[in-house]
Order: sequence, then C-alpha cells, then structure tokens
Amino acid sequence: MICEVVGCEFERGSGARAYDRAMQAIRVHQFGGPEVMKLETLPDPSPGHGQVLMRIHAAGVNPVDTYIRSGSYAAKPSLPYTPGSDAAGVIEAVGPDVKQWKTGDRVYCDRLAPGHGAYATHALCEADHVHTLPENVTFQQGAALNTPYATAYRALFHRAEVKPGERVLIHGATGGVGVAAVQLAVAHGCTVFGTGGTEQGRQLVREQGAAHVLDHREKGYVEKLMDLTGGAGFNAIVEMLANVNLDNDLSMLTHGGRVVIVGNRGRIEIDPRRTMPKELSILGMTMRGAGEAAVAEAHAHIVAGLRAGTLRPIVDREYPLSEAAKAHEDVMSDGALGKIVLLPLR
Repeated sequence: MICEVVGCEFERGSGARAYDRAMQAIRVHQFGGPEVMKLETLPDPSPGHGQVLMRIHAAGVNPVDTYIRSGSYAAKPSLPYTPGSDAAGVIEAVGPDVKQWKTGDRVYCDRLAPGHGAYATHALCEADHVHTLPENVTFQQGAALNTPYATAYRALFHRAEVKPGERVLIHGATGGVGVAAVQLAVAHGCTVFGTGGTEQGRQLVREQGAAHVLDHREKGYVEKLMDLTGGAGFNAIVEMLANVNLDNDLSMLTHGGRVVIVGNRGRIEIDPRRTMPKELSILGMTMRGAGEAAVAEAHAHIVAGLRAGTLRPIVDREYPLSEAAKAHEDVMSDGALGKIVLLPLR
C-alpha cells in the first residue's frame, strides 16, 4: 500500500525564517486504517529556543503508532498530525540558545517538539531530549532505540527491579522491545529465557544471549519452561501480550516474583488467588510513566551500552517514507524480528 503524495499549506508562526526548501512528512487528517496516512510537502520548520532541527535519516515504527492512527489510543493527537516518536539523523540547525549541540552531530531523539512527528524528512526536537548516536551505530539502528530500549529498560530496572543472577523471562522476545529487553538483561548478569513464535525469531533471541528460547505456541511450553528452571520459576517476567499470557505468567513466577505488563490487546480472566501464597506482583507501566528523569536515566544507560557494544539494535525491515502504510500493516503482523524503520531520504 503506497501513501498518496499531495501538497498542502503550512502556516508560519511569527518570527519564522524564510523557507528555502521543502520537507516531506506523513500527515493524518482523520483517524482510521493505514490508508489515512498521506505523504505531503511542507516548508521546513525553524528551530526556536531550546530546539534543534534534525534531518531524519531513519524513523522507527512502533505498534503504538498504529493505535494512535486508528483513533483507539487513549491520548489522541489533534488532527492533522505527523505520526512517529522515534528518529535518528543529523542536526541541521540549532536554536539561538542551544550550546550542547552543533550542526552535523549524529543524534537520535526521545522527544520531538509539539506538533512534530518522526515520519518526515525533518523534525524539530527538544534539545534536552536529543542523544549522541555513536559512530558504531547506524541511523536505522538509532531509529530503533527510543521506544523499544527505553521501555525495556524501565520494565526491567524501574518496575521489575531485576538483579544480577535472577531468572528473567521475556515473554514475546522477538520484537523491538523484546530484543532490547534480552540484551539489557543479559548485560546486567541475569539468566534470560525467551519465547517466540517462529524458529527464525527464536534463533535471533538466542543470538542476543538468551540461555533458553521456547515456542509459546507449542502445547506444554509452560511446563517445559518450568522444567528448565528446575521447577523454581522466574523472578521476573516482561510480558508483551498480557491478554493472552498473564494467567500463565502467574503460574511461572517464584516467591516474590514480578510480572511487568508492557503490551496488552484486550481483557483476560485470571485467578487473583495465585498472587497470594507467593506474594506476586503484577506491574503496569508506560515508557514515560515515571517522569522525564526516569527516561533520561534510561537513555544515559542506552548510550553507554551502545558505545560498549552490549546493546545492538536489530532492524528487521526498511521501507521508504511513501510506504508507511505497509510498515503499519507489517508491525502488527506475526513474525516481526526486531524493528521496522522508515527511510525518509530513500
């Protein structure tokens, strides 16, 4: 499915500089299916105080982008809007008071300026939410960092509070957040187990350092996982599809175990009594739920891990910006292995 390319008017704010080139961006004028995304031509924005202008080389596609586009997400943006929150590229201009960045810096961002999205050739970013992209990391990998790695970091260390030596299950480990969680937990000294729906995906998870990886579609996989722990169970589980797996998760936790819900697509019936004898915890989270200081901590750790080589984002598929609709279809399909990214400059 190809997005339609159309022209549009862009209202300039007061004090805007004269625009000498055009940018392209995906715009959504009404909530709905992937076909509501249109590729439009807009004037380049100009960075204001505390902002930088990024020339986007790669933009990450996340499941939450599809929820927002469909109108099913709780927090709906004002229409029209440009989707996407994850981008990597090069700083093209800086605001008058920005000292920590300069043109030409390779960066990725964890927050775009209000009214801007990552599915574009350019975007304004808040300067305090821009991070160095080390030279050993590609722009495509940089676009795979913000939502997946910050979410995985917060799930493991802020919510589950995992410790070295603990047994950790990443339930649905083949997607962007799952791969990030495996790498982070392995680097932290945990014994990591994973699940995945395809052999290719399971092999990918093994390559990230997981000790054991099972097929969560296979009958009896819960018993097999428990056998691999010697019957002891897991100290922590990071759960990507709670509406399917949460009841099983409770049966696999050891005393004091924690399950962190990262993803959910519906309701589920569980027996709360299962939480009582072993004093289990069911923990919800969102990436920014603990405030900006928690997000900043996550990205400081992420950049350090990139430089050290312990964190290695996996990019599954790449699409030109004009195929954003196809990317939205694929990110919600089974069999994703790592991250799907858009390449605005292709």
